[in-house]
Amino acid sequence: MKLFYGEIEGTKVIINDEEQQHIVKVLRMRSGEDIHVTDGKGRLASGKLIIEGKRAGIEVVEIKEHLADFNPKLHIAIAPTKNIDRIEFFVEKAVEMGISEISIIITEKTERKNINIDKIRKQSIAASKQSLRFHFPVINDSIRLSDFLKNMDPQHTFVAHCHENLKRIDLTNIPSSDHYTFLIGPEGDFSEREIGYLSENSIKAVSLGNQRLRTETAGVFVAAWNYNKMI
Repeated sequence: MKLFYGEIEGTKVIINDEEQQHIVKVLRMRSGEDIHVTDGKGRLASGKLIIEGKRAGIEVVEIKEHLADFNPKLHIAIAPTKNIDRIEFFVEKAVEMGISEISIIITEKTERKNINIDKIRKQSIAASKQSLRFHFPVINDSIRLSDFLKNMDPQHTFVAHCHENLKRIDLTNIPSSDHYTFLIGPEGDFSEREIGYLSENSIKAVSLGNQRLRTETAGVFVAAWNYNKMI
């Protein structure tokens, strides 16, 4: 399946401008080829490609709506790494494994404060198309940890940290749910003050095993854990 991103309103389908350039200039596709377009919101249009000069369109044959999304939902709030390539790696792999939402959180030990969220969103769209997802994950603007917690449901929110002297439950002992939120700290982990603050807000701490995982590895680990639970 050749899947592209665009807008779908009723029977009207408009392929995203950057996608059109990719179709015409990079892929050099021809009119009449089969093409599929998703809006990333559970809709999928199928039809034949129409090339008119430098523009690409679709002659719609079928539109499917309300396509099933992944369950359970997973929201990972992760601190950015100093080397942004490592967070981009996490985003790509987590999206492929069906993550529903990603937030970039700024913590006390976060070294990188400026994040190109638009670039991360584009990478998320690319990974969604590659893995044939019809529901694209939400990529939120970066936010301070204290502000992030204001809208969290503590019953389904967990923090993964490496402080062995503080109580943690094993990841496998988390009760089943239709949605989860996980917080993952930066290099150097969350500060003890932050962990105390999380505990005061009834956020339960979890252990991801005996090994000390890097930030992006911990994020991928949680995404894989959730992927294994999907139906």
